[in-house]
Amino acid sequence: MERSTVLITGCSSGIGLGLAARLAADAARRFKVYATMRDLAKGERLLERLGGSCPDTLELLQLDVTDPCSLAAAAQHVRGQQLDVLVCNAGVGLMGPLETCSEQAMKTLFDVNLFGAVRTIQAFLPAMKSRRAGRIIVSSSVGGLQGLPFNAVYCASKFAVEGLCESLAIVLRPFNIHLTLVECGPVHTSFLANLQRPDPEGSEMR
Repeated sequence: MERSTVLITGCSSGIGLGLAARLAADAARRFKVYATMRDLAKGERLLERLGGSCPDTLELLQLDVTDPCSLAAAAQHVRGQQLDVLVCNAGVGLMGPLETCSEQAMKTLFDVNLFGAVRTIQAFLPAMKSRRAGRIIVSSSVGGLQGLPFNAVYCASKFAVEGLCESLAIVLRPFNIHLTLVECGPVHTSFLANLQRPDPEGSEMR
C-alpha cells in the first residue's frame, strides 16, 4: 500500500506530538510522518511515546515557523517526496488582562499563530498546486469562534486564522486541495502550562 506523507508542525508537545505518534505507530504503516519542531532536542518525548526508537514511518525535522530560512530548508528536504497532508499545528498562548500584555508578547504570538501558519502554507502550497492534490489541516480553536475572557490577543490571532483559511479553502478547491480547520476546545496538554502570562505581582494585575 502506498503511504501518505504527512508533515506536522509543533510536534514537541501536545496535539502535534500525539498526532505524530499516532500516525507513525499505525499498524498498517499507512503514513510517513515528518514530525517538525523548533528544537529537535525536544523530540525525545515523541520517541519515548514510540518505545524509545524512531521507526521508518517517522522522521524528526527541525522547523521554526517564525524563520523563513528554516521553512525553506524543511520544504527543500521533503521536495523529493509527495507531501499529501500538511498539518499547521504550531501555536502559543497569551493570557491576561489586555493592558498587561506587552507589544512584544503580542507580536510574538501573532508571528507564531498567524504568520507562522501563513509562512508554512506558502512554503508547501506550490508543490501541492503543481500536483493538483493535497490536504491542509490547520489547528484553530473555539477561541477563533468567540472571544474568551483574558484571552483577547490569542482569540484575535485565531479569528485571523479563521479568515485566512476560510478564504483559502474557496480558491484551493479547483486545485483539488482541501483545507480543514480544527476548532479545538480544552485539551489535556501542556499548552496552559506554556502560556505567556503577565507578572502576577505587577501593579496592573493588582
